[in-house]
Amino acid sequence: MIVGKGLIASLFTDSDREDVVLFASGVSNSLETRESEFLREENLILDTIAENPGKIFIYFSTCSIYDSSKTGSDYVLHKLKMEQLIKNRCSKYLILRVSNAVGKGGNPNLLMNYLIRSVKNNETINVHTKATRNLIDAEDILNITLHLIDEKNLNKIINVAYVYNYAIIEILEIIEQFYNQKLDLNLIKSGSGYNIDVPDIESYFKINRLTDKESYLCKILKKYYS
Repeated sequence: MIVGKGLIASLFTDSDREDVVLFASGVSNSLETRESEFLREENLILDTIAENPGKIFIYFSTCSIYDSSKTGSDYVLHKLKMEQLIKNRCSKYLILRVSNAVGKGGNPNLLMNYLIRSVKNNETINVHTKATRNLIDAEDILNITLHLIDEKNLNKIINVAYVYNYAIIEILEIIEQFYNQKLDLNLIKSGSGYNIDVPDIESYFKINRLTDKESYLCKILKKYYS
């Protein structure tokens, strides 16, 4: 059973299973403050759990929880509350904290969608030189999730993110090389980032030879933005 219609939910269209609830519907905007939106997700989670007793409940949370600039924000507090709710209510669950997913379509304001759109429109891009982001191919999220389910690696919180962060300027340099196009950048000495530990899934990237940062991002660009 798939709950949601966004980028992550769409990944599992051909992998739906009767014994698993894939919950990928809820508040996705980290700047959200409306109580009605938080309550909508909470009620949907409660209803879905009640209607699917005994099933494995997979909840897609966010690595933004580790972002010190968002500590105490309504969004992060809500996500932590939902995680605890699921842990308390489900006998079989898996909470996957996902970083910046990159895939086909998705919200136009997602980082990579925004950057590529700006490049194609020849717009000046403001670059916070100290900012870093963790980008992960949506297809890897799918493969990792299915593997965790098959291995019955349940009742825990797992970070689903790439093994390395990218500096924003590094992302743009790779984009510049990929399109062979000089970008108009406005460099701003500010920004921040946060590290994400991935002990549960690090072997996936090693086994599949996905540990070369530049190669990994070029593969993403070729797959979704050629």
